[in-house]
Amino acid sequence: MTNKPVIGISTYLTEAKWDHWDAQRAVLLPHRYPLLVQEAGGVPLLLPPQPAEHAPDLLARVDGLVIAGGPDVNPSLYGQQPHPRTRAFAPERDLWEAALLRAALAAGLPVLGICRGMQLLNVVCGGTLIQHLEEGAAHLGSPNHYGSHPVRPLPGTRLAQLLPEAEVVVPTFHHQAVDRLGEGLTVSARAEDGTVEAVEGEGFVLGVQWHPEQGTDLRVMEALVTAALVPTPVG
Repeated sequence: MTNKPVIGISTYLTEAKWDHWDAQRAVLLPHRYPLLVQEAGGVPLLLPPQPAEHAPDLLARVDGLVIAGGPDVNPSLYGQQPHPRTRAFAPERDLWEAALLRAALAAGLPVLGICRGMQLLNVVCGGTLIQHLEEGAAHLGSPNHYGSHPVRPLPGTRLAQLLPEAEVVVPTFHHQAVDRLGEGLTVSARAEDGTVEAVEGEGFVLGVQWHPEQGTDLRVMEALVTAALVPTPVG
């Protein structure tokens, strides 16, 4: 029997209601995230927020890492005051996912950041964010509905090898974006308006501003799963 790689996925920690229970603190994640991992050939493992010092030991037990989408990253993490439209209300996630990313980068673990996950990857690498795209209607979609727009993979990048088309239409829902690029990262896709839509780093480190779990294109997640099949170098 072939062993499938285990892919850890970060989760929300938020108030939720279910069955006959009133609002309680809950760990949750849209089902499309683990479903995408399964469809791409991996085994999903949900990673709830917890003390940052647990990150290295936990990541030693998975083969790849996905940092999921969610609320805005707290701008204090990149030295800014919040914009009036910034909605940063997940301090546990900020600290936990930043610890996960630092531990994964140090260990050479394959990483995929999705939307917020890409933005936090950029911040962890020393970059900053545009806190609100004033002309961002194409990126934001509408309440409870994802939008879509084309992105252009840049020649010579890993992403362009995965998505060789000149343009790819992607599901999207974001009002923030990469501003100053983090150290060690390369821009690998842009939208028509110039917004950074993907970044990548050494090894398999990839961030996409869109939401692949909301579409049918498996190629980005399949690339992560394939990279996770290769043993991570020790030391």
